[in-house]
Amino acid sequence: MDDDEQVRTLVAWQLEAAGFGVSDAADGAAALRAVEADPPDLIVLDLSLPHVDGLDVLTRLRRTSRIPVIVLTGRGGETDRIAGLDLGADDYLVKPFSPGELAARVRSVLRRSVPEAPADRLEFGALAIDAITREALLDGAAVELTAKEFDLLLFLARAPRQVFTREQLLKRVWGAVGEWQDSATVTQHVHRLRHKLEADPARPGWLRTVRGVGYRFEP
Repeated sequence: MDDDEQVRTLVAWQLEAAGFGVSDAADGAAALRAVEADPPDLIVLDLSLPHVDGLDVLTRLRRTSRIPVIVLTGRGGETDRIAGLDLGADDYLVKPFSPGELAARVRSVLRRSVPEAPADRLEFGALAIDAITREALLDGAAVELTAKEFDLLLFLARAPRQVFTREQLLKRVWGAVGEWQDSATVTQHVHRLRHKLEADPARPGWLRTVRGVGYRFEP
């Protein structure tokens, strides 16, 4: 994400040569749309972006995502570096930069961000989710869930408090989206899960709606 086409071309060339797949965006608004539509493994972010400033992009990203971010910018002052890191950047590289160093930093950040192997059993008070037996237990009693209801519950519970849009959940839980699948598919499955798991489905404790965005699991 950089407003300078030459810089974007250089960064893309170097990262592709290092074996990474690359897509780019010329402004902050386009970058946010691209991340929402197809979340990448890592973001290289310029601070001086038109329409939506890079620091604002980073702030919005961190509300719903832990995607690693490397800030790449001409702003070399200590204040800007501190601001970027405090807002959640994983690394900070000042222009002019070595493309080889950027590729090395990308590899380093990706290594640090590899998640631990997911737990086979998750427990949240009265609710237990067993990934091996594919059972959800409420106060020790098995809850009858469909395969996709269980997949959705497990996916959200493995990323507690992280917000996912309906489109992201369709892609991550349902895989390739068929013509018959749309955002209503997710809404219906969340509705059914709440009625099976929540003491008061109208005021859910675990499966929360984030207005205007999507859903999150609250442990």
